[in-house]
Amino acid sequence: MLPHPVVRIPQARPMSRVPRVRVLDPTRLARARSAIGAAGIDALLVTPGADLRYLTGYDAVPLERLTCLVVPAAGEPVLVVPTLERPAAEASPARSLEIRDWGETDDPVALVAALVPGARRVALDDHMWAEKVLRFRAAMPEVDQVLAGEALGSLRMRKSPAEVAALRDAASAIDRVHARMGEWLRAGRTEADVAADVTAAILSEGHARVDFVIVASGPNGASPHHEVGDRVVRRGDPVVVDIGGTTAAGYCSDSTRTYAVGGPPSREFLDSYDVLLAAQRAAVEHVRPGVTAASVDAAARSVIEAAGLGDLFVHRTGHGIGMETHEQPYVVAGNDLALESGMAFSVEPGVYHPGRFGARIEDIVVVTADGAERLNLRPRELVVLHT
Repeated sequence: MLPHPVVRIPQARPMSRVPRVRVLDPTRLARARSAIGAAGIDALLVTPGADLRYLTGYDAVPLERLTCLVVPAAGEPVLVVPTLERPAAEASPARSLEIRDWGETDDPVALVAALVPGARRVALDDHMWAEKVLRFRAAMPEVDQVLAGEALGSLRMRKSPAEVAALRDAASAIDRVHARMGEWLRAGRTEADVAADVTAAILSEGHARVDFVIVASGPNGASPHHEVGDRVVRRGDPVVVDIGGTTAAGYCSDSTRTYAVGGPPSREFLDSYDVLLAAQRAAVEHVRPGVTAASVDAAARSVIEAAGLGDLFVHRTGHGIGMETHEQPYVVAGNDLALESGMAFSVEPGVYHPGRFGARIEDIVVVTADGAERLNLRPRELVVLHT
């Protein structure tokens, strides 16, 4: 028996898909309008992306043609769309809004500017294309442009019960993929081969889209964002598998587990993994309302530093998650944001020995009234795949 905690899993059979949840909150636009008004912003301009989906339920295609939601601090919102996109907008939950379309020879930027007469300060969504930002600046040269993230981020990072349920479903779906890892991850296969099978499983287990698949074997595990390649997995390799996708409800999953293929890896790896496991547990256990995001990072980092491995933990401890894989709040030193019930984020410390091996453990957690709920429920101990 190995002296280190391990979990051996047999080849798992696929489970049924999770129910698909539709998450729409008709109060979001009203709360966004209140938030920009409180921030001294006259109007909010939102182009296709997660903010538009969050506010309206409309998953608009980002095009060179302008689609823009105009939310005045005082007044009703208007959705500006190209004429050829109007049917799609009307088929979406945004059909309840006033929709104004524009033709191929019209100036949509001028149309938007006319909807915010007298505005002195407008907020643009954080991911608006630079081409559109500059066109708005040219059309409204006297208007101060600011980022909308401060106002919208404060809304989006506090998840409603329906959003938490959608994140829980996404986490369960990605857990089912990890539970099946023994079907694909074995010695003699390339990382790319394993990743292709994992990609198919992410879809079959309940996601509408695959967002990323990292299969980092042996020395490649020392690269946190390793791109899968043709390296052949060897017996005794530790392998970092970081995977995620988006469900039909529009909410994301993200979970990392580290596996050992064919038998336990080196003693040095096992010792390093023990430290990492203790750090991840300490950080999750630290999460509760009132503590800061920075203190969660410190809870993980202090364990790793005490073991003399601090220089090998090279990234923040976590990131918010929701309609985007990475969003506020960010769990990193210097972020003194006090956590509140409903905030959801990853806890994912890692230890990376350059050129040799690496390991990471990642769960999504949601802050509750008196602590935290861990949404990913797969074992965090090292999983040895005997294939």
